[in-house]
Amino acid sequence: MKRSANRILTSHAGSLARPDDLRDMVTAMENGEPYDKAAMNRRLKSAVAQVVQDQVKSGMDIVNDGEFGKGGFSNYARVRLSGLEQRAPEALPQARNITGRDLKEFPEFFAMGAGGVGPPRVGAAPAPAGGANRPVFCVGPVKYIGQEAIRTDIENFKAALQGARVEEAFMPAIAPGTIEHWLWNQHYPSDEAFLYAIADAMHEEYKAIVDAGFILQIDDPDLPDAWQIHPEMTVPQYQRYAEIRVDAINHALRGLPEDRVRLHTCWGSGHGPHRNDIELRDIIQVVLKVKAQCISIEASNPRHEQDYHVWETVKLPAGKILMPGVVGHITNMIEHPELVAERLLRYARLVGRENLIAGTDCGLGTRVAHPSICWAKFRAMREGADIATKQLWGR
Repeated sequence: MKRSANRILTSHAGSLARPDDLRDMVTAMENGEPYDKAAMNRRLKSAVAQVVQDQVKSGMDIVNDGEFGKGGFSNYARVRLSGLEQRAPEALPQARNITGRDLKEFPEFFAMGAGGVGPPRVGAAPAPAGGANRPVFCVGPVKYIGQEAIRTDIENFKAALQGARVEEAFMPAIAPGTIEHWLWNQHYPSDEAFLYAIADAMHEEYKAIVDAGFILQIDDPDLPDAWQIHPEMTVPQYQRYAEIRVDAINHALRGLPEDRVRLHTCWGSGHGPHRNDIELRDIIQVVLKVKAQCISIEASNPRHEQDYHVWETVKLPAGKILMPGVVGHITNMIEHPELVAERLLRYARLVGRENLIAGTDCGLGTRVAHPSICWAKFRAMREGADIATKQLWGR
């Protein structure tokens, strides 16, 4: 994995806004609705080619495929795994609320609708019919059945990268814990057995990405954000919960070189209060146990910008790279490049300039109001990284 050897490199958390026509086709596929597979594959290939060029033009050094072959951040896994069954909303046994602790404190806010996430964004997956998610249950052995889908993703991305001037390329894949916490287990003897079955299955996707020559990004907001889902837990109890999920990630990563893996983690991208997010200082030692060379983490929004102080007492392990968010999804306002530079300089002083890559808090594509905002934020990141580079390297 490349480091910032002579300048600050730039990247992002993954999800980018899908063209409306492609979004509709991929959503239909994942919902088991009729769609034209040949037409979708043609459109997917052209859209991935375009989004790679858009990233390059916006100043990204380390790019991805926009996750265009997926209908949603974590929902895509349900069509790549066997043993799962989707049911009507009324079958939901017990709601799991990703804003559970905040909901207790701000019930009126959440009663306004949309859970504080805000209106649909351009390029985002549409809300399920009737406004309710259909729960997914595990009713049989979990096996990976997404071979064709990941092969198509890889082929389209490789084609799009031909002639593109980039430093590296990455592909995200969801972590076992983030898959597990949106499913209901009715097959395995324990939740831990279920979690490890998912890890065994997802290993195949992870290996395919690394074998294709890409950096594998493990997306795992579950590590910090499940704190809100489990308001009954104390910090020590939650740390143990998170450690089990880190063990499952590492099990899924077995045999894969650590220097080809990066982890993205955050407190969830919803535009809610986040007042009750677990503190980074309470979870960072668990996060650092993931066998990933680079850690991408939310760091620029009003709730977590001060988290850089954690690195005053926590030493970044030797060989690791930190990719803090220096532009974010929480606002459509474009960050000033000088502010981006200030954020990068803070981290450079704490972890070393060569151990730093500029990143985003979360995927911008479906959380800001329009793709043009995403590209403007990327350009601001590039300009800010160049300003920081001049101060850090004198050029």
